[in-house]
This record gives sequence, structure tokens and C-alpha cells, in this order.
Amino acid sequence: MNLLPKSSKEFSSAEYWETFFKKRGASAFEWYGAYVDHCAVLHKYIKPKDKVLVVGCGNSALSEQMYDVGYQGITNIDISEVVIEQMKERNATRRPTMVFMKMDMMQMGFADSQFQVVLDKGTLDAIMTDESEGTLHNVNRMFAEIGRVLQVGGRFVCISLAQEHIAKKALSYFHQEGWPVRIHTIEEESSARRQFVMPVFVFVFTKFRKVPGAGQMILEMCTEEQGKPLRLQSVGQLLELVKGRQQYALLRNHLTKHSSSGENVSLTLCDRGSGKPRYTFYIVDQPSVKPSRANHFAIFIVPQGRETEWIFGTDEGRKQLGKSAGFKRLLVVALHRDQLYESMEAIQSELSGKVMELAPHGLPPNQQVPFLSVGGDIGVRTVQYRGTSDMSGEYVIEDVKGEDGNYFRHLIFLSNVNVVQSETKLLHSTSKSVSSQKKKKKDKGRRRPCSEAEKPSNPETAQAVDKSYLCCDHHRAMIAGLVLLSKNGGLLPDTPFSLLVVGLGGGSLPLFIHDYFSQSTVYAIEIDPVVLEMATKWFEFSQDDRMKVILADGLNYISTLADSGSGSYDVIMFDVDSKDTTLGMSCPPPAFVDNVFLQKVRNVLAPQGLFILNLVCRDCTLKEKVMVAIKEVFPLIYLQKIEGEVNEILYCQLTTELKAGSKDLLEAGQILENALKKPGRQWDQTYHLVEMLKKVTIV
Repeated sequence: MNLLPKSSKEFSSAEYWETFFKKRGASAFEWYGAYVDHCAVLHKYIKPKDKVLVVGCGNSALSEQMYDVGYQGITNIDISEVVIEQMKERNATRRPTMVFMKMDMMQMGFADSQFQVVLDKGTLDAIMTDESEGTLHNVNRMFAEIGRVLQVGGRFVCISLAQEHIAKKALSYFHQEGWPVRIHTIEEESSARRQFVMPVFVFVFTKFRKVPGAGQMILEMCTEEQGKPLRLQSVGQLLELVKGRQQYALLRNHLTKHSSSGENVSLTLCDRGSGKPRYTFYIVDQPSVKPSRANHFAIFIVPQGRETEWIFGTDEGRKQLGKSAGFKRLLVVALHRDQLYESMEAIQSELSGKVMELAPHGLPPNQQVPFLSVGGDIGVRTVQYRGTSDMSGEYVIEDVKGEDGNYFRHLIFLSNVNVVQSETKLLHSTSKSVSSQKKKKKDKGRRRPCSEAEKPSNPETAQAVDKSYLCCDHHRAMIAGLVLLSKNGGLLPDTPFSLLVVGLGGGSLPLFIHDYFSQSTVYAIEIDPVVLEMATKWFEFSQDDRMKVILADGLNYISTLADSGSGSYDVIMFDVDSKDTTLGMSCPPPAFVDNVFLQKVRNVLAPQGLFILNLVCRDCTLKEKVMVAIKEVFPLIYLQKIEGEVNEILYCQLTTELKAGSKDLLEAGQILENALKKPGRQWDQTYHLVEMLKKVTIV
């Protein structure tokens, strides 16, 4: 028996519904769940003595079940005479005061302000099949009639799948009318009994008299039925929350049936009070793992402040983490800044219900799912300062505790929260000695029970900056590449040379060169004055006769210098990022590797000079174009790939006469490293120039 319409427009046709109910008969047809699914929400807004109008009642048992529990002032209308007669016959004896009337809800015959509640379950969805002029006209008529027959203070309760065009229309219409809006989501446990994948929403619109010039109207979302509703500032924000619930339902349905292998699957859960992101989930599946009761599913909590590390902050890293953990599905959970987390135990309790909804198909019943972490505690993240740059947007300065217990200071622009713009190691003023153990970038995801928590140190004691420690491996590689600079027979710490670095950040790279190469003269180009202020105040950057910051656009500065022919540098470094996150290259901005501009870089570089570029490019096609452009300008290029990261360091020279083989590089690196380790000078014992140079190849 085919009951489906030939087109969606038939849903608003009286003829279609007449035929539908004739074929189906008197058996109840439930759109979007039964009374038991909705009663918890309906009881909040409908009192037993209220006069209730059910529009588009069909042959649903909803009003009958409401009648049976005490709601006996119910009037039902439908456009189909067939279904109205069926419902009258079905309820004549058991529910004698229940009213059923054939009536078009777009032109109702009731007096004004006759009802306290108008209830709709699926009718709006059936009418608004598209956004054509005729459909929108009918919806406006429906809403106008509902507003007319409702008393002031009455509620229009609309149960809907909330397709985007429907939700947008309903919210906009009643918000403009000045009616407070509240949305509930039917609990997932109840929804599981339906055949619909998408969640069901209950919209509650309360009739208020429209007051010209009234203030902000109420827009609310009930994220937890027992909690306080979340107040939103705009219809757009409310629609985004609805869309988020729908996307979560689709993802959960997909993950219960399929593997995420090959897909980058993630979702974010927001705090129900503030609406700000609280947890981000990353699904990591290992299809090659044969599931057993012990390795089916696990949750890995990333300590605060460590979500930007390669192993946790990149798809490649999380895949390695999943492989190391050995579970068929690993749910990696990142904790967000501006949120309070009491303990691992509190996080587990908060997440236990949600994470189980993302369990893989075939998880044994009553299976205890382990929570894993690194170090056992939730980590320490202390926001020291937050501000806004006109050029780069909002940013935070925060101190976090690393894997080895040391503290690190981060500069992070909130437009790209997964990237640490600058990082430096902090010295504990209360410590008797300074640990120089390197903070590992590639943690192997050691499994350790969360109960083994450590007592966090106080980040307030960690203020002094360890200027001898280079946190970033690409900075270490850029320093190591200086051995390629041929000046007076080789580069030593007391060899004079001039260096121009584009991109200041926290200043750790130019400061290291300034401090360890005593005859160097360093010029740093920085376009954003706020970055210089941050580097000075929070990263202990300072200027003197050998260290100067030029506040300028690096492109303009180099172009002007090249055109005027007024100066040159022995070394030029590019360590500047792109603010456009849509590009496949995050460092440098494309204009810095344009062929014309590279020619200007060449003109500013001394004849025996060295151009060092930090390249971060995930787009293989774009990277190939960049390499072609560089090779056209620089005949000799050395390359070093940073292990475990996307960064590649290019060392470019203007001559081919001084080709250095691997042995030459290692010997030069050892000489320079030994010279840098002067007695009485602090040196990071984990930094070995020779080890960095072993990975250098000629392009």
C-alpha cells in the first residue's frame, strides 16, 4: 500500500490527506513519537484545565492520551473529513467531551482569544515543504490564525524536526511579533524508539502583546531538561544550536553503524550555562584492530594546554595515538580554555553518558570503558592575559604545564586556537635547580589510569623566561642552519653577521641569536605593534644596540630596501604565519614566496648570504609551486623536515660553489655547538645541532 505523496507539495493538499486516511484506516499514525516521548515537556506548558486546540490532529493518539491523564478541554481540527469521522467514532464512548472538527487551520471559525494552548505535532512540517511564495503565504496565514485564537499569555507548542527553512521561518515570525521563544530537544533515549534519525524539537512560543520599542526579546534553548535554559542574543545563534543538535544526531547514528576510518570526524559540546565550547571529541578508528572485550572502545582525555601538541592537535598525531593505544575506537577529548574542570573523576562523570552514545557497533553489553590520559591529571592552564589586536583579533597569554612538569607560556590567537603562535619555557622561582629536559613534542600516548593524578604546581611561581631553551623544533633547525653561512672561513659565536627575521612572535628566535652570537646584529620586522608589546611584557623580549625591532610590513620593507639598493643582510629568515586559515599553507603567507618578491629577497641578501624559510604547507600542489618559485631564484637549496610536524625548513643560497656534503655539515655543526657551550653559559643539553643537521638533504 503506497501512502507516499507524488511530490512534497501534496502534504498541504486536503485531497492527499483524504486519500491517506482512507487507505490507512483508523489505526493511529504517530508523527515524531508518541505521548510518552513528549509528556515531560508538554506538562510544563499545558495545565489540565487549559483549553487546548490541536491543529492537524490526524489520527494520532496524542490528544487521546492527554485526555486520559486529565487534559479534557481538548479540541481537535483537521482538514480531512475522513480522519475527523474516524476519530469521532473512535472516541465517542471513552472520551465523550473530546471535540473533533473538520476545519482549515488557515481559516478557523473560532472566536478570538479562545484557547490557552495551540498544539501542533508535525503539521507545520507537512505544510512548509518549500519556501515558495504560495507556501510562505499559507504558513503566514496559519501563524496569524494561531495568534488570533490564543489568549495573551497562551502558548503555541509546536513539535517539529526543525528543518532549517522551517525553524528559521517560525523563529523569525514569532520573534518579530514579540513572543518569547523556548526550544526543547526530546531526550535521545526516547527518540531511539522512533524510526527517525534526526532529533525532534518542541518549540514553545508564548503570546505577548506587541509593544513598540520593547527591549531584547527572549530566545532560549533548554540544553538540559532539569537545568536553567540558555539565553541567546539572536535568532541566528538559536538556529546554530538547533543545527548542532541535528549534526550530532547524524554523526552519532553514522558512528554506531560505520567506522570513521579515513574521515576526520569531530564534534564540539558546549557548556549548557554559557554556550561556550567545553569539550571537543575526535573519533579515531583502527579497522585493523580485531575487537575483543578489552580493546573495543576507550576515551582519552588530553590534559589542558596540551591540545596543540602534534600528537593531540593534528589528524596524523591522533592516528598515531590511536595506533599506540591499541583500541578499535579511541575517542580523544580536548578540554577548552575558559572552562573549569574539577578533576579527572568529575570529567568522567560528566562525559559518561555522552561518550557512550559514540561507542562503536558491537560494543559488548555492560562493558566498562576505560578513561585514559597522560600523566593522570587534567593539566594546568592559567590565562595570564587576554586582549585584542586590530590586526590579529583576540588573543590570550596562558601558562600550561608540560609533560615533564615544567611550565610553558603560550601566545594563542583565538582565530586559530589549535596553533601556538609563540612558546617559551618558564623558570620556577621556587625551584632549587632548573630542569633542562626537553618537552617532548611526540608523546606516544602512554596509557595510564586517570586515578594516578599529580598535585599541580602553582603557575604563579613560574614567571621568569628560560631564554636558553628553544621550545619549537623549527627554531632549533633554523639556528642549526646558520652553519651554512660562510663568513671568514666559517661561522663561530664571535663571527660578525647581520640578520633580518620577518615575524617577531614572542621573540625567542631573534633573542637566542642575539644572546649566543655575540657579534650578531639582529633586525626583527613585525607588522603588529601589539605583538611587540606582548613579547616585551610576557616573553621578556628586549632591544639594544644589536637587537632592533622595525614595525613595518615585511613585504613593503624588503621591497623598498631592494628597490633602493641601500643595504643587505648576511642572513634573512622568514618565520611569519598566514592569518588566512582557509589556505593550504599556514606559513608564510603566499605573497612571501611569490617569484617577484623572492627576487627582491635575493637583491637584499649578501652574495655569500643565507635565506632560511619556515614552510608549513599541507597542500601538495601548492607546495610544489612554491618549490618551483624558490628554485628559480636560489640555485642551492638544503631541506630539513621537522619530524612529526608539517614544518619544513629551507636553507637557500645564491651560489653553488660551496656545496657542503653531509660530513662537512656535521663537522661544522659540531664545531659551532662546542663553541656555543662556553663554560658558565646556560645551555639546553637536549639541543644538539649535529643531530638536527643529520636530517638535512639537498633539494
